[in-house]
Amino acid sequence: MNEVLKMLLDGENLSTEQMAKILACDKSAIEADLARLKAENILLGWRPILHPNAAGQNQVRALIEVKITPEREGGFDRLAERVSGFEEVESCYLMSGAYDLMVIVKGPTLHTVANFVSSRLATIGGVLSTATHFMLRAYKEQGFVLAANGPDADKPSVSP
Repeated sequence: MNEVLKMLLDGENLSTEQMAKILACDKSAIEADLARLKAENILLGWRPILHPNAAGQNQVRALIEVKITPEREGGFDRLAERVSGFEEVESCYLMSGAYDLMVIVKGPTLHTVANFVSSRLATIGGVLSTATHFMLRAYKEQGFVLAANGPDADKPSVSP
């Protein structure tokens, strides 16, 4: 794996000067490598990882199992790309096993997400069925443990 890419994945957000110092190379080499990674669509962007309970993060997330009929010319790709185009869709993956697509959807309320699934996702031609699983609590997000000291850490202590 590219050393700059590995550093980005493993570490904190570092400046190009800091990366150059750690890798013992010139800052311009780091900048050129980053530009190449972006041009080749390897490095797609930067996203902070936020705790789901953080202020302003009152979003409902759901994992949707979607069974689809592959198209003659496009296989699963055309339907997956269509599903991925919805603003509510956070992620979309082709899966092996009991269903074809795993779609992660977000919205402001349970009703909004349920309405999206029933009125927009399930009505797409080629979609055979959906199964919605609402995410109730996150314990780990993209490698970061969120639950501190067990399941009752965020509950206030009770006096006897």
